[in-house]
Amino acid sequence: MASPAAPVQPPLPRPVRIGILGCADIARKVSRALLMLPPGAATVAAVGSRSEDKARRFVAETGLPAARPHGSYESLLGDPDVEAVYLPLPTSLHVPWATAAAARGKHLLLEKPTALCAAELDAILAACDAAGIQFMDTTMWIHNPRTAKMREILADKDAFGDVRVINSMCSFRASEDFLQNDIRVKPDLDALGVLGDVGWYCIRSILWAVDYELPETVIAHRHPVKNQAGVLLACGATLYWEDGKTATFNCSFLLNLAFDVTIYGTNGTLHVTDLVIPYEEKSGEFSVASKSNFVKPTIGWDPLPSKHVVTTDLPQEALMVQEFSRLVQNIRDAGGRPEEKWPTITRKTQVVLDAVNASIDKGSVPIEVAS
Repeated sequence: MASPAAPVQPPLPRPVRIGILGCADIARKVSRALLMLPPGAATVAAVGSRSEDKARRFVAETGLPAARPHGSYESLLGDPDVEAVYLPLPTSLHVPWATAAAARGKHLLLEKPTALCAAELDAILAACDAAGIQFMDTTMWIHNPRTAKMREILADKDAFGDVRVINSMCSFRASEDFLQNDIRVKPDLDALGVLGDVGWYCIRSILWAVDYELPETVIAHRHPVKNQAGVLLACGATLYWEDGKTATFNCSFLLNLAFDVTIYGTNGTLHVTDLVIPYEEKSGEFSVASKSNFVKPTIGWDPLPSKHVVTTDLPQEALMVQEFSRLVQNIRDAGGRPEEKWPTITRKTQVVLDAVNASIDKGSVPIEVAS
C-alpha cells in the first residue's frame, strides 16, 4: 500500500521588506532582532544614512549583506523595494521623516519618544492614516509574553481586585560621556531628555496597568534635575484619576539601573523588577501576592507571594518586529486595515508625557490631561 501523502504545507508569506532609516545604536538591536525572525516574517532591504560609507559600515557590522546602503534618507524612502521603515532618528527629526515615509506609503515603526509633543505626533498619525499604513512605536516590553501573563493576573478580579495604586521607577547611571555628548541630553535633538527616554516607559507601564484609562490630573515632583542646557536628567510625577486611583513615577539618568513597577490592587499586589529589559533575554519573572494576611501573632505572611516565570523563544524586540510585520502583511496580502490599537496607546502615552512636561515647566502645578 502506498504511504499516505504528507500534508501540504501552506506557502510562507512574502517577508516584509524593511528599510532602516538611520544608524543609531538602537538600530543595531533591532537589526539583530530582524535576523532572529522565522522565515516569511521580515527582512532588511536597505539601510539609509547621511553618508553611504556609514550605511555600508552599518550593513557590514550588523550582518545584513542583502541590505542596500543608501547615502541619504531621501534615497532610502525612494527605494521601491522598501515596504516599511524603522525610524530611530533623534526625536526632533521624527515629524519630517516620519511624514515623508508615510507619504511614500511606507509602514512606520517609530522609535520612542515618538514626538516632542502630541501636536507633532498628531501630524505623524494623520499622515499614516491618510496613506492607510500601519503605525507602531517601539515600546518592546509590551510584546513580551510576560506582559500578557501579567495582564491575566490583573484581570482576575477575585485574585487581584481593582487596581488602585501604581509605582514605577526607570533609571540607569549614565556615564560622563553620555551626560555630555549623547543625543538624549541635547536640546536640539531630544529636548525631552530623561522624560522622553526612560520616562516614556514609566508612563506607558502606568497606563498599561489601568488598561489605558487616562488620568484626570498630573503633578510633577518639585526640583527636577536638568543639565546646563535645560534638558531633564531626573524627574517624576504623580497621576490622579477621578475614581481615586493614583500612580507615581520617577525616571533618572543619575541612579542605578532599575526598571521596577509595582501594582497594588484591593486583593493583590504585582511586582516586576526588570520590566523594560529583562534580566535574561528569553525569560522573565514577576511576583504576585494575593489575599495576603498575617500569620498570628503577626509573625509572617500567609499565603506567601508566588513567583511566576514566563519563557519565550524570541526576545521581545524580535516579537515586536514580528507583530509589526504580521500587521503589514495583513494589509498588503489580505486587504486588511491598519490596527488602530497601536497609534491609540502611543498618543495616550504622549498626552500624559506632555502634561508632566507642562507641570515641570510651570513649577509643579497640577495639569489637566487632555482627552
